Amino acid sequence: MKKKIAVMLAGTAVCAMVMTGCSSNEASNDYVTVAGYKGIEVDKVDEAEEVTDEAVDNYINAVLAQNATEEEITDRAVEDGDTVNINFVGKLDGVAFDGGTAENYPLTIGSGSFIDGFEDSVIGHNIGDTYDWNGKFPDDYSNNPDLAGKDVVFTITVNSITKSTTPELTDDFVKTVSEKSKTVEEYKKEIKKTLEENASTDYDSALEDAAWTAVLEKAEVKKYPEEDLKEISDSLIQQYKDAAEYYQMDYEEFIEQQMGYSLEEFEKQVDLAAKESVKSKLVAEVIGEKEKLVPADEDMEKEFEKLAEEYGYESVDALKEAADEDTLKTIVIQNYVKEWLAKHCIQVKND
Repeated sequence: MKKKIAVMLAGTAVCAMVMTGCSSNEASNDYVTVAGYKGIEVDKVDEAEEVTDEAVDNYINAVLAQNATEEEITDRAVEDGDTVNINFVGKLDGVAFDGGTAENYPLTIGSGSFIDGFEDSVIGHNIGDTYDWNGKFPDDYSNNPDLAGKDVVFTITVNSITKSTTPELTDDFVKTVSEKSKTVEEYKKEIKKTLEENASTDYDSALEDAAWTAVLEKAEVKKYPEEDLKEISDSLIQQYKDAAEYYQMDYEEFIEQQMGYSLEEFEKQVDLAAKESVKSKLVAEVIGEKEKLVPADEDMEKEFEKLAEEYGYESVDALKEAADEDTLKTIVIQNYVKEWLAKHCIQVKND
C-alpha cells in the first residue's frame, strides 16, 4: 500500500522552546533559528537485542504458516485442528441474545475462540449436522458481563470442513521462498542476518527520531512562509473533501460525524499540522545548508529511487506523479539531517 505523500512531512506536535547556544552551533535564516543542534542530548536508546535461534525459528515458523495449504474435507467428521464453517444461534431461556448468532463463521477447532466446550462439541460431527449444545458462560466473562455465569444453548450447523497443512522446512521448500538460499542451513543464516539488519535499522530510526524531536523542540520559528502553509493546509483539507465525496457526504457533515470535530475546530488542527510540517521543512533546510548536507543532483536522483521503492512506487517517474520534486527534495534533506543529528547527538542514560 502506497503511503500518502502529502502526509510524509507531518511530524508530531512539538512546543517551540528558545535556548541559547554558541554561534558555531547555531543555524539561522529569515524564518528559523536552531541553536545547540550539534551534540544535542537525548535519552539513551536501547541497543538492538541479539537475534536468538528462537527468534529465527519463530520467523521461519511464521513463513511456513503463511504457506500452508487448505484441503476441503468431505469424507469424515470434524477433528481437532480442522477449520469448520458453521452457523450458530445462541439462546438464553429460549430467546436469542445479541452477538450470539452468526452464519458461515470460520472456526479453527482448538483455537480457544469460544467459551469452554463449544469447539469440542463440534468434533465428531459431519457436514450438514445440526445439533444443540448446552453450555455456560464463565463467571468472569468480560466480553459481555450480562452473560457471565449464564446457561446457554447453542444450535450449531456444520457447513463445511477444511484442513490446513503446514509444509515442512526442507531444502526444496527453502528454494520456493528464498532467492539466496538453497538449503535449510543457508536459509536460517539468511533469516538471522535479515533480523539483525532489521534490529539495527530500528535502533538507527529510534535514535534519529529522538535527535530530530529534540532539535525541533529547540527550534524557534520567526515567521512562517504563508505560501507553504496554504499549500499544505489546502492539500490536507482536500484529502478530507475527497473522502467526504467518496462516502457521499457533505464535507462539514463528514468532519463532524467521522472526525468528531466542528469544522472550525478541525481546520484549526489542520493549521497546526501545516505549521508543524513547515517547521520541519525549515529546520531541515537551515541545518542542511549549514552542514552542507544537501545532496548533489545526481545523488538526489538516487535518493528518489530509494523513496520510490520505500513508498511502493514502480519507478521514480511514478513517484514524481504523486508528489512534486520540491516535496521529494525536502524529504531527502530531512532524512540526511536526521541521520547527521543522530551521529552527532549525545545519549544520556536515565536513572
